[in-house]
Amino acid sequence: MDIRNLKGVGEKTAALFEKLHVYTAEELVSYYPRDYEQFSSPVSLDRAPAEEIVAVEGRLAGNVATRHVRGLSITAFEVSCEGGSLHMTYFNMPYLKNSLKRGQPYIFRGCLHCRKDRYVMEQARIYKPEEYGKLTDCMQPRYATTKGLTNNAVTKAVRQAIGLVDLSKDPLPERIRAAEGFPAFREAVEQMHFPTGRKALLAARSRLVFDEFFRFILVLRRMRESNERMKAARPMIEVAQTERLIEALPYRLTKAQQKVWAEIRADLTSEYAMNRLVQGDVGSGKTILAFLSLIMCAANGFQGAMMAPTEVLARQHYESLMKLHTEYGLQIHPVLLTGSVTAKDRRAIYAQIESGEADIVIGTHALIQEKVAYRSLSLVVTDEQHRFGVRQRETLAAKGGLSPETGGEVPDPGSGSSREEKAVHVLVMSATPIPRTLAIILYGDLHISVLDELPADRLPIKNCVVDTSYRNTAYKFIEKEVAQGSQVYVICPMVEEGEEQELEDVVSYAKKLKSALPASIRVETLHGRMRPTEKTRIMEAFEAHDIDVLVSTTVIEVGINVPNATVMLVENAERFGLAQLHQLRGRVGRGDKQSYCIFISKSKRPETMERLKILNESNDGFYIAGKDLALRGPGDLFGIRQSGDLQFALGDIYRDAAVLQRASEWAEKVLAEDPSLSGEEYAVLKGSLSLQGTNEVDFRSI
Repeated sequence: MDIRNLKGVGEKTAALFEKLHVYTAEELVSYYPRDYEQFSSPVSLDRAPAEEIVAVEGRLAGNVATRHVRGLSITAFEVSCEGGSLHMTYFNMPYLKNSLKRGQPYIFRGCLHCRKDRYVMEQARIYKPEEYGKLTDCMQPRYATTKGLTNNAVTKAVRQAIGLVDLSKDPLPERIRAAEGFPAFREAVEQMHFPTGRKALLAARSRLVFDEFFRFILVLRRMRESNERMKAARPMIEVAQTERLIEALPYRLTKAQQKVWAEIRADLTSEYAMNRLVQGDVGSGKTILAFLSLIMCAANGFQGAMMAPTEVLARQHYESLMKLHTEYGLQIHPVLLTGSVTAKDRRAIYAQIESGEADIVIGTHALIQEKVAYRSLSLVVTDEQHRFGVRQRETLAAKGGLSPETGGEVPDPGSGSSREEKAVHVLVMSATPIPRTLAIILYGDLHISVLDELPADRLPIKNCVVDTSYRNTAYKFIEKEVAQGSQVYVICPMVEEGEEQELEDVVSYAKKLKSALPASIRVETLHGRMRPTEKTRIMEAFEAHDIDVLVSTTVIEVGINVPNATVMLVENAERFGLAQLHQLRGRVGRGDKQSYCIFISKSKRPETMERLKILNESNDGFYIAGKDLALRGPGDLFGIRQSGDLQFALGDIYRDAAVLQRASEWAEKVLAEDPSLSGEEYAVLKGSLSLQGTNEVDFRSI
């Protein structure tokens, strides 16, 4: 059902929903809140926690004054509350001067700041006590929005969609629901959007997270069964060129690199197709292992392809490989294929790939477009952002001149089919630090190798965890580093100013930085809502040092390598998981200069600061991921979502580790009993496992 069929959703509103990747009523129903507003009872001002959303009751303690500064109206007044006086500031709301009455009580709800020994609120919401009383202890959904689309508009549209979409068919078999004590699907969806209480919300969320994990693992397990029977399209033999390169490199491979290279080499020379994940922190040396694999493939007379998540990173990989080619006289012919290559150059590259003259192809998703015809594609190296399902592998196999016999479906394990499939080797590189216990579940279709050692000459990043009072000191430090020729990342959790007043956003923060730093410092923004060409332009400008300070969302986690960047400042650090913060700081510390990471937390709660200080203890991603796993429980509903490859609509592999484990156990049990899911109780479930054009479930992140 097109979203335009909903009352109040016209062309303009539909276009705004499309920015959120919501096109239908069904997609809107699964567009879950990012968190919930909880209207707690008003508190005494002197007991209210600073830098948090609180409600206080008070009366006007003077006149309401409005002044104009550069076209902006600023309305300010004092409020007398229990426990002290509160200074209120509002922007572009001059009508408050006439609407607020002296002597009348109001509830003011907003983020409380303590500045120069006085309490301050900006843009706080104002309620009459009776209005606020109706909201107290309720949980109101807060959705991710975009400019022009309010939380209220999304809420109204969701209410309509839930009434129109058929939620009666439950994909989870009754026996699993009963054993786990889960609510029915419709009830879970309704409670997820409009909870009647915290207990009901937790039950609904647990059910829906289980659904995501369960379906995801079922797909992976069925793929694994099929993969284990796939023979290599073109078996390889060991070659001298890779070993000569290893000996000639100006550094020695770490023991971890040597071990993983031995595993990859054994896979490539096996009669069975490789499906291997190499996990390792930023800087652990994954790229050289990818290059060695591609060189071995080329030396065997076959073609290898390497896919990167962004054009900038694809070009950086190509330039690094060309440098090795030039310095060590490698017998390879690499080409670079991205979306921005001109039509003339693209035709020439297509011809080289089709003839086999180009034996290593580096690029983005352009590598698997229809017009690209490979002569003998035998190895695909891919970033974690681009994991391949069976159909994608078959597309590549066909490009390699093979003729898959399965017709594009995942073969049912135990079906007794004697047809033999052949496949290209697949090597997945991941910098996401996932504890091995979870990785075995989540990457069930891949063999896992771990790079748990960093080169000895790498300078450890210096970290500090501070509150917002340190911000001006941080700005001075940024100014000093830029003056010395270095570059800086600043991370904010939101793209633009929205409903969540306590969160910093990229657009506003960049303006704030420009006014706080000297005019000579070049500040730019980067976020996921930009067009791909614009994102590429910004990243290339940062790489070329045409930008000094890049204010970004977590979109910079992958896709850019700038050794000259030495400082990362993360705002609202308390809202991120430790593993994600660690992955973010991997953007610095890539050169030979000392690098620094500053985590600013708005929460001064001791437990929050202690959790963040774990980042001071270690630069080891696997240690930090283990701590993240131990510290975050299923009741921890709020926070910026983990990112990387495994983005589920609701599930978080750290927060929901116990649910993930149970989903894995049930998936194993179900497939042991009914490998093809042909039983009547699995009819709805089986229909939900595959989407047109892919054998992976589409888990879109909000």
